[in-house]
Amino acid sequence: MSERGMLEKLMILAYESANYSGQSVGEFEVFVNPGEITLSYEMEYDSAQGAGTNNSRMQFKKQKPGDLSLRLFLDGTGASGRTIDVQEEVERFQTVTGYNGNIHRPNYLKVVWGTLQVRRCILKSVSIVYKLFKPDGVPLRAVIDATFTDNSDDRTRVAMARDQSPDLTHIRVVKAGDTLPGLCAAIYNDPQYYLEVARFNRIDNFRNLQPGVKLIFPPLEK
Repeated sequence: MSERGMLEKLMILAYESANYSGQSVGEFEVFVNPGEITLSYEMEYDSAQGAGTNNSRMQFKKQKPGDLSLRLFLDGTGASGRTIDVQEEVERFQTVTGYNGNIHRPNYLKVVWGTLQVRRCILKSVSIVYKLFKPDGVPLRAVIDATFTDNSDDRTRVAMARDQSPDLTHIRVVKAGDTLPGLCAAIYNDPQYYLEVARFNRIDNFRNLQPGVKLIFPPLEK
C-alpha cells in the first residue's frame, strides 16, 4: 500500500451492467504489475476542400474510443517469493474479462491502478503465451497480452479529463489514520457522502476502518 492509499497492484473489475452500477461480479488482481501500459487513440476528421483550391482543411469530428494494452506476467516457479497456479490465474482472468452467460456478452470492465484514471472498457483481444512447463506439462509461466477498448459514455470521457472527478469510480486502499468522511471529502469535496459510501461497501462500523481494506467510491449524484 502506498502513502497516498492508492492501489499497489493493477486490478480489473467486472460488471454485468452497462452503466457499471452495483457491486462488481468479479475481480482480477495482477501477479506482477505491467512494466508498461500502452494507450492509443485516433482522431476522426472530415476533409473539406474549397472550390479552386488544392489544399483541404481537416475539420475535427470526434475522438474515437481508445485502446489500452497491457502485458501481464504470471510466474508459478516461486522465484518472486510467491507461488501461484498459473493455469488457475489464466482461467480467472478469462472468467473476469470474458463472456458472461447472465448477460450474453463479455463483462463490462474497469481497469484501476494507482493514479491511473479508472478506465471503463471491454476486452477487445487477448493472447496467452505459456513460457515454461513442468515435466508433466503443467505451465509454470505465462504472459497475457490484452487489449481493452474504451467503453465510456461522452459524459464520462469529459470527466476523465479531471483525474479526481467525482463523476468517476475511485478505489482506495485504507491506510492508518484514514476516516470515511475524510476520504469522501477528498474525492467528492463533501464529507457528508460517507453514509452512502458505507452502504455501498457494506460497512457496519465506518468509524473503525481497517488499514489495507479496499473501498469503492462510486459516482454519486450531487
